[in-house]
Amino acid sequence: MLIRDAEAGDWPAIWPVFRAVTAAGDTYTYPRDLAPDVARSWWMLDAPGRTVVAVDDDGAVLGTAKMNPNQAGGGSHIASASFMVAPGHRRRGVGRALGEHALAWARAEGYRGMQFNAVVEANTPAVALWRSLGFAVIGTVPEGFRLPDGTYTGLLVMYQRL
Repeated sequence: MLIRDAEAGDWPAIWPVFRAVTAAGDTYTYPRDLAPDVARSWWMLDAPGRTVVAVDDDGAVLGTAKMNPNQAGGGSHIASASFMVAPGHRRRGVGRALGEHALAWARAEGYRGMQFNAVVEANTPAVALWRSLGFAVIGTVPEGFRLPDGTYTGLLVMYQRL
């Protein structure tokens, strides 16, 4: 697997991953029916942000991540990141590789920490992955996320000092 900067021409391969993840409605606060052009503007970041793809030997997109300052101005020394793995490639180390890549990027860029603002508490694989990479839950918005079945779960704020 190779993780590299995403290029404009990668969007047609990223979009099916993005659409599958957001349409499921159980891991992201994005609208489930986001239009491709809006999704592209939200995911494909310009500097100081960065968007990457994880590709296999044939160039197929296995997953993608975006990294950016968590806030502007006085909060710009803390990074954030978002990750999506193609449904057919989950539990194969793609998310971990993207997470490790994002942490290395943030350290190299001089960020003092990385914060995830809205990790869905019921997304136990993601919560376990981020904990294993050194993140801690520093807060919970009780019932901050409505699952597709209409039930509510918490939104976790997770942080790691770099």
